Amino acid sequence: NWYYQTVHHELWDYNFPSPPVLIDIVKDGKKIPALAQVGKIGYMFILDRVTGKPVFGVDEKPAPQGKVPGERYSPTQPIPVKPPPIARVSFTKDDLVRATDTTPEHAKACEAWFDKWRPYNVGPYTPWPYHTDGDDTKPAIVFPGLDGSVNWGGLATDPKLGYIFLVTKDAPATGWMVKNPKYTPGNTEGLVEYIRGNPQGFGYTAPVLDASGKTVANLPCFRPPWGQMIAVNANTGDFAWQVPLGLVDALPEGKQNVGATNSAGPIATAGGLVFVGATKDARLRALDSKTGKELWAGKLPYSSTAVPITFQGKSGKQYVAI
Repeated sequence: NWYYQTVHHELWDYNFPSPPVLIDIVKDGKKIPALAQVGKIGYMFILDRVTGKPVFGVDEKPAPQGKVPGERYSPTQPIPVKPPPIARVSFTKDDLVRATDTTPEHAKACEAWFDKWRPYNVGPYTPWPYHTDGDDTKPAIVFPGLDGSVNWGGLATDPKLGYIFLVTKDAPATGWMVKNPKYTPGNTEGLVEYIRGNPQGFGYTAPVLDASGKTVANLPCFRPPWGQMIAVNANTGDFAWQVPLGLVDALPEGKQNVGATNSAGPIATAGGLVFVGATKDARLRALDSKTGKELWAGKLPYSSTAVPITFQGKSGKQYVAI
């Protein structure tokens, strides 16, 4: 028996909403029975499922420390050597959206947002800053966020290719830690002394306007893609391909393929296809599992928040349902 801890002293709601997948891989000419685990942390861990040892290595890297009274912060966090991060795990001004990504007005509003707030981020596992009335603490923007990276949809595999498929997004969380005004020592309600708050007006989006000046969407202030499909080559730990997943119809023609907010995950078939719904743009898609090229997309009445299934009918015909 073995166990493996992917986050030390977890303070970010970085739990695993989905189980691991099993895949046999070949490394240095040796066949390894492996498993792959993802969650909201922005990383994929590929482990030998017999021993629990990382197949491509994991480094214990120094972790930033916070200042909430009485809280403990792990001095290190485990960061996989491979694969690369599967979602955004840091943020600087260089990551701000640009006019070429969306619109000049949106980019200008995002720059004004950054200059006003100077949001706090010190890379992976940024701790929530501690704020007291009157201090100059900056609120944090933390990636991938409480609902970011891979959520409940989990992973799909193609054992023939040795690929692991995932749907990922960036959904940063914002705010800081403050004294809980309802807390009293020894309270019977289980109220904690410090809670996460958010200063009024602090988010991470800015409006996109139409020709008449009307707001048609509020879009992220960080560079796209905002949602992706990624195929990881489990035999090497590298990305086989990554593509934006989902359209944002509010953007001008030619700029809409920036990836959309998503939930759920993909299914892979023996015929070399990956089917996925998940995206906020309410489309069901079929991608080439070897290249990531979109082969077909159909508009649905609603966004799908589940993994597609496939089955064979009495006629022998194969169906996909979601």
